[in-house]
Amino acid sequence: MEPIDTSLVDWSRAQFALTAMYHWLFVPLTLGLGVVMAIMETLYVRTGREFWKQTARFWMKLFGINFAMGVATGIILEFEFGTNWSNYSWFVGDIFGAPLAIEGILAFFMEATFIAVMYFGWNKVSKRAHLTATWLTIVGATISAWWILVANAWMQFPQGMQFNPDTVRNEMVDFVAVAFNEGAVVKFCHTVVSSWVLGAVFVVGVSSWYLLRGRHKEFAHASIKVAAWFGLAAALLTAYTGHHSGRIIAVQQPMKLAAAEGLYEGGNSQGLVLAGVLRPGVDWTAPTEEDKFLLNIEMPYALSVLATHAADGYVPGIRNILEGGYTLPDGNPALSAEEKIRRGREAIAALSLYRAAADDATKQMALDMLRENFAYFGYGYLKEPADLVPPVPLTFYSFRIMVTLGGYFIVLFAGLLLLRTRVEQWRPVLWCVVCTIPMAWIASQAGWVVAEVGRQPWAIQGLLPNVAAISRLEVSSVQTTFFIFLGLFTLLLVAELRIMGKAISTGPETDTPTA
Repeated sequence: MEPIDTSLVDWSRAQFALTAMYHWLFVPLTLGLGVVMAIMETLYVRTGREFWKQTARFWMKLFGINFAMGVATGIILEFEFGTNWSNYSWFVGDIFGAPLAIEGILAFFMEATFIAVMYFGWNKVSKRAHLTATWLTIVGATISAWWILVANAWMQFPQGMQFNPDTVRNEMVDFVAVAFNEGAVVKFCHTVVSSWVLGAVFVVGVSSWYLLRGRHKEFAHASIKVAAWFGLAAALLTAYTGHHSGRIIAVQQPMKLAAAEGLYEGGNSQGLVLAGVLRPGVDWTAPTEEDKFLLNIEMPYALSVLATHAADGYVPGIRNILEGGYTLPDGNPALSAEEKIRRGREAIAALSLYRAAADDATKQMALDMLRENFAYFGYGYLKEPADLVPPVPLTFYSFRIMVTLGGYFIVLFAGLLLLRTRVEQWRPVLWCVVCTIPMAWIASQAGWVVAEVGRQPWAIQGLLPNVAAISRLEVSSVQTTFFIFLGLFTLLLVAELRIMGKAISTGPETDTPTA
C-alpha cells in the first residue's frame, strides 16, 4: 500500500471535525427548543389562553432562526464524505448511504412540508391542525436525527453487512441490523434527550435574563416552569441512557472506555474516576513505573458495575487491550494488537491475491484466507499497536466535563422547580442560570468528542482506519477549504447570534396577553 501523508489525514479529520462541531451548535437546539414550543402550543389549544399562543410564537421564532442555520451546515457535512473521504464512501457507501438517503427523502421533506404550515398557518388553519403541523415538524426533525445517528452508530458498531471481494465493497444484507441494532437505538435516545436538556437550558436561561431585566415576567415564569419540568425529565433520561451507552461501549469499544477512564492497567473490581488530573507527558502506549495520575478520586467498583453489571467484573485497560490474553465477554481469549495487525495484513494480501488470481483454485484459497481474517481487515493498515490508542487526555477530560455538567443540569432544574416564582428574588441564581446557557453546548460538544475521538484511529470500528478512508488530495487543498469553511461557519454563527439577540431583546409580542 502506498504510504499516506499523515498531515493529509490530520487536516481531513480537522476539516470534518470543524464542520461537524459547527453543525452541532444548531441541531440540539432545534431538537430541544422544538419540543418546548410544541408543548406551549399544546397548552394554548387546551386552555384557549392567548398567552400560550404568544409564548409559543416567540420560541418558534428563535427555533426558525436556528433551524435555517442547521440546514446550511448539515448539507456541507454530508458532501464532505464524497470529497474528503471517498475511499470510505466507496468501501461502505452501499450501507452508509441508505440511512442518509432515507433521511433526505422522508424526514427532510416532512420537515419542509409542515414547517410552512407551522409558520404561515396561524389564523389560516384550525388550532388543532396548526398544532398537528407543529408536532409533525418536530417529529420530522427527530426522524432526521434518527437516520443520521443510525449512520454514525453503524460506524461505531458495524453489522448487517457482507464484504464482496469482486467489487471491494461492503453490501447490506440485514437492514434491520443496521437501522435498529442496540447501539443505534441507545445512541439515538441519548443524543436526542441530551438535546432536550440543551433546549430546556436555553429557555430557562433566556427567561431568567428577562426576570433580571424586569421584563415579560409572566412569560418568563411560565416558560421557566414548563422548561424546568421538561429539562429535569430529559436530564434524568440522559443519565439513564448514558449508563446503557457505557455498557455497550465496554463490550464493543473497550479502548474508548479505557481512554475515557484513564485506565492503563485493568483488572477486576475497578473503580470509576469521579475526579482526576492526568500526569502530563505520559506515554499511554508503553508501561511506566510512575503513576499516570496526579490526582485520582474513585468510586469503588463503579466502573466494573457499569461495564459488566458485576462489582467484581473484569475491565481491561489500555495495556491489556494491546497485549491481549484476557477473556472476552463471549468467552474467547482476546488477541494482542500485534496479532490483529498480522491477521489484518493477511486479509489484505488475500484480497490482492484473489483479485489477481487467474485460476479458480487460487481464487478459492485466497477467498478462504480472506474470510478467515476479515474481522481484522482494518488492522492491516496500521503501522504499530500504538496506533490503536486514542488521545487519552482529550477523551478523559471531555468525559468528565460531560458527566459533571449533566449532573449540574439535574440540580439546576430541580432547584428552579423548588424556588418556583420566588426565583425572581434570588438574583444570583438567575445570573447562574443565564451563565449556564453556554455550558449546555459545552456538555453536548464534549459528548461528541468522547464518541468520536475515543474511537480513533477508526473511521469504521475495526474495519477501516482513517488512514485508509481518506481521499488522495493535496494537503494544501484541504488546508484551503478548512479555512474557507472556518470563515463561512463563523460568519453564520455570528449572524445567528445577532439575529437571535435582536429577537430576544425585542421579546414576545405582548407583556399582558388577554385570556
